[in-house]
Amino acid sequence: MLARLKALARGIEQDLRLYQLVLRDPRTPRLAKISLWLALGYLALPFDLIPDVLPVIGHLDDVLIVGGLVYLAFRLVPQSVIEAHRATVAGSSAS
Repeated sequence: MLARLKALARGIEQDLRLYQLVLRDPRTPRLAKISLWLALGYLALPFDLIPDVLPVIGHLDDVLIVGGLVYLAFRLVPQSVIEAHRATVAGSSAS
C-alpha cells in the first residue's frame, strides 16, 4: 500500500513538472497556456462553483473543471512538444 502511494505521489510530481515545462515552452499556444493557468488558479481559489461541503458533487466539480482545462490545454499543444518534455521529465526522475 505504501509503495502504491509513493508511486502515485511520484506520478503527480512528474505531471506537475511536465505542466511547468509545457507552460515555459515558446512552442506552446497561448490558449493552452491560459487554460493551464486557469486550472491552477481554480485549484488555488478558496471558493468553488459548488461548495465542497456537498458530499460528492462538491468535489466532482473540481475534478471536471480542472481535468477539462488540462485536457483542453494538452489537446492544443503539439504532440512533439509534450513528448520532448515527457522525455525530459522521465530522464530527470531516473537519475
